[in-house]
Amino acid sequence: MKAINRIELKEFSVEIREIEFQDNERIAKILRETLLEHGAAKPGTAYFDESTDHLFEHFQKPKCAYFVASVNDQVAGGVGIYPTEGLPSGICELVKMYIDKDFRGFGIGKLLLTEAVKFAKSINYSAIYLESMPELDKAVSIYTHMGFKSLNAPLGNTGHFSCPIWMLLEI
Repeated sequence: MKAINRIELKEFSVEIREIEFQDNERIAKILRETLLEHGAAKPGTAYFDESTDHLFEHFQKPKCAYFVASVNDQVAGGVGIYPTEGLPSGICELVKMYIDKDFRGFGIGKLLLTEAVKFAKSINYSAIYLESMPELDKAVSIYTHMGFKSLNAPLGNTGHFSCPIWMLLEI
């Protein structure tokens, strides 16, 4: 698949592209390893979502996309924009944003998040909702830095009852 964006960092070149079928296993592994690493592999999280093992297929719907960051042809992480059931009109969800531990701290999360926001704007979403956990505090700080604001209650029907952090970005 053609790269959507290629960024040269000091350390290496990062290619941002849409997910391909062969990325499913690697992205699922990154997601689950990250949640295990942070003590957050519990029911009510993406760790147990059926879609985690089939992200390519899950994102073959209108108004959604899953972006993968690749470094030297190795998948380093990903993020999705999804029209989650039950969200208010014009709001999508930022889903399954995870970066392999060997690639954290280089700005790849910010690159993926920027691409996701750009996509959401391009298809006329007015806001992006996300859910997270205190165990993923570094990700939450990135979201805050990118302009997401905390909410007092969840939106939509995500099924992630173990995610007590809810945030929204007006775009």
